[in-house]
Amino acid sequence: MSRVTGLRERWNDLIPGAAELADDLAERYRAGDRRAYRDQYLQRVLDALGTLDQLSTDPTAVYLAAWFHKAVHTPGDHAVADAEASAELAAQKLPTYGVTAARTAEVARLVRLTAAQPPIDAESPADPNADVLLDAVNATPATADYAVHASELRRDSDDRATTVKQRHALVGALLERPIYRTQLGRDHFDAPARVNLTREFAVLDGEIPAPWRGWQRAALIGVVLIGPLLAALASFGASDTPWEASARSDSASPWLSVVLCVVALGTVPLLYRFARRNGRPAKVVTGAVVATAVVALVIAVLRIPATTSSNGPGGRVPLVIVALTLLLLSGIAAFVSASLGGPVPAAGRGQVLAGVAAAVVIVVLTVFVAAPVGQSYLLQANERVTGSGGSDAATPRSELDGRIAWVSPSTSLRAEAVSAAVTTRYGIAISRQTGTIEMLDPATGDVRWKHTRSDVDVRPKLAATGDGRLLLVNFDRLGYLLLDASTGHRATGHWPRDEDNTLENADPLLTGEQVSKGSDKLRGVDEKGGTRWTFEPGRCTSIGATATADTAVAFLNRSCGKEPDESVGLDLKSGKELWKRSNNWRSDDQLTIGGLIVVVESTSKTQATVIGVEARTGEVKWRWDVPEAWACGTRLEKAGRQVMLLNCPSKAAERTAVVATVLDGETGRTAWQRTVPAQLGMHSKVTTDGRVVSLDDVKSNCVLTVIGESGQRQVTLPEEVVCGRGLQTVGNQVLVSGRDTIIALR
Repeated sequence: MSRVTGLRERWNDLIPGAAELADDLAERYRAGDRRAYRDQYLQRVLDALGTLDQLSTDPTAVYLAAWFHKAVHTPGDHAVADAEASAELAAQKLPTYGVTAARTAEVARLVRLTAAQPPIDAESPADPNADVLLDAVNATPATADYAVHASELRRDSDDRATTVKQRHALVGALLERPIYRTQLGRDHFDAPARVNLTREFAVLDGEIPAPWRGWQRAALIGVVLIGPLLAALASFGASDTPWEASARSDSASPWLSVVLCVVALGTVPLLYRFARRNGRPAKVVTGAVVATAVVALVIAVLRIPATTSSNGPGGRVPLVIVALTLLLLSGIAAFVSASLGGPVPAAGRGQVLAGVAAAVVIVVLTVFVAAPVGQSYLLQANERVTGSGGSDAATPRSELDGRIAWVSPSTSLRAEAVSAAVTTRYGIAISRQTGTIEMLDPATGDVRWKHTRSDVDVRPKLAATGDGRLLLVNFDRLGYLLLDASTGHRATGHWPRDEDNTLENADPLLTGEQVSKGSDKLRGVDEKGGTRWTFEPGRCTSIGATATADTAVAFLNRSCGKEPDESVGLDLKSGKELWKRSNNWRSDDQLTIGGLIVVVESTSKTQATVIGVEARTGEVKWRWDVPEAWACGTRLEKAGRQVMLLNCPSKAAERTAVVATVLDGETGRTAWQRTVPAQLGMHSKVTTDGRVVSLDDVKSNCVLTVIGESGQRQVTLPEEVVCGRGLQTVGNQVLVSGRDTIIALR
């Protein structure tokens, strides 16, 4: 049986005796200029109607609409124009064959609907005839030979590129919404239709020359993949840190962080699967992940410990917050991806690059934004500053007459607290064993401000920098902090430290890094902790350093080969090498006086010379020969603009006499020299005006020995002074220790 005969038989069932109209319509579908919507297409639509016609209220009108809906067709995608012309043809032809006006109007209406394809809406009025016809027309993708029909559609116009783009949009729209209006249509056609349409979409996707099409969804999927992985890493890191900063806290149990790590890893396949899908189930699942992350984030924020003098947020807090934020971000990305609609584009160059770029952006933001913000949060959340600060404070001169000038407030102090006291423009800084720093008024001993950290429990080391405006605080675990010496508040500077990094010079700031095989590095550091420059002298070299206001001097000690020790001058701002010279300078004992570096040069095994070196040029400005008889090793101390030399006059007198020599720092000329009966102690200190002071326990009395230009004198101190804890000089003021206080001597 020919195709025309088969179509005529179906037509005869509709309007008997209308063979001429049937032949006309059949020939239209078989026209030679047709590349699509040929007679095979009409057969498929009629076959589908055979399954669905029982649901219509006027099957005859539905069948007539099926016959007419593509009777007029112009090559190319002109669906609305085709439907309008076909409807007008039906309105013209049908009345001549006895079809009523009402049925003719219904047929024309249905034909027009095949182009309009109104959205499927459960609240719309029932339209059984339209539902049946549109399901039959859309049943074509469910047929086994749909690939042939799809190929014909792509060849339907001379402008193939435009046709492919239009079909791509239409097929994508079909796939992202329900296709069929009747339950019977969904049962019979939905599954095979979606399979065939997905295949067609992939073919169309491959024909469109747009490597970046769909990059938005690819980028979202990149976020979906990387976010939970980073969250898992953050959670794993959090398992080894406490939720509360207090050393007494028992909140370091890792199981919650481990659970979060496992959950984060589990969301990777879950979110990836549903981010690539469309429809309500995908939105429900991804939305549930978003809601869960939001709830968990709120709970975590509410449980952050409040800051007290002994407790505060621990290292786990920012890590957990970052992990939950990443999970929330990934869930939002998956939800948006599932809401975009349409199949996921093929993985072309553009899509891969978009996904990788999005993942890289998330990694960069996590490492270079979230991590520093978390560190900054911990620094701020665990510090407390009390007190009002003050203006510049001149340090009074201790006359050392055996009386006490003031006693600091009573609190716990380590034995070494006094010897580690530091003078600044605004007072005397001391550190306590609980991680507390206090600034004492040098005139009264009152506390000007107190800086307390709840995340450390050891005494920090202090150094003044920034010409006394700043206080450099070294916490073993935390790193270096810069405090404003006038208020106690943290300045901008903070940088971590470890056992391989050392502070070479406090003012100006120089740090060293110990590298394997002695290949040390020297760095110039600004007041924000940023590295200005790095000096690397090479292998087998250890570095010591000091600096003036504009020049850093590095002392290079060679540990292998025959290369001699050297000193190198470096510009403080740029690190540019200014000079280099071989020498036998003792790098462990040097001073800076203005623009000069004062060091001890070994000229022989038994002879040494104190030299003043111009830091900017490396030129030796003056020399002072150490007498050969001196036997204790010359110790250099700074006394204002002068240099104090401490030694013993001979081998025989190393335990019975001390020779103190004061040199002018600019010229090297001797200002005065005294030899006194005393023992040179390692813990003696020097005041700015050139007095050497030390403490001795003599017959249960604490005796202060003072060596000055006028000679030596001894003063018995009050019994409140604990002699064994040493002393410190801050300018011309002398500090000693009480049992739990600091005492300034009058």
